[in-house]
Amino acid sequence: MKIKGSIDISQPKSMVAKLFADPGNLKEYQDGFVKKELISGSEGQEGAVSKMYYSDGKRDMLLTETITSNRLPDSFEAFYHHEHMDNTMKCTFSSLSENQTRYDYEFEYTRINWVMPKLMAILFPGIYRKQGEKWMRQFKEFAEKQ
Repeated sequence: MKIKGSIDISQPKSMVAKLFADPGNLKEYQDGFVKKELISGSEGQEGAVSKMYYSDGKRDMLLTETITSNRLPDSFEAFYHHEHMDNTMKCTFSSLSENQTRYDYEFEYTRINWVMPKLMAILFPGIYRKQGEKWMRQFKEFAEKQ
């Protein structure tokens, strides 16, 4: 299952990429984000592996992020592993003007191996799209307030 989209942000590309690259900003636009811990490699660099912790108050979630490409301010790619699913993320930043940036994103779920998430992907595929779009809108709002 692949999800693609884009959002235009009223900030220069260099600012958008800087805000995106700072893990201290994740709590500003990703619901439930708790913390990110570097496990190996150099923070933000290709090959870096980090644990990402989320909580919605009822349950906790742990993701492992592996950065597969970091060409910021132009692009960023990573692989995310969860006990029940894997996905990749590709982000591209393009200047539309001096103060406008297009943020193109692509998420691809490559493995879903538990009944509930698999059923949700089959019966309600929009749930996965809505979550990604929500975080993109929240990132836009956060970036435009800077």
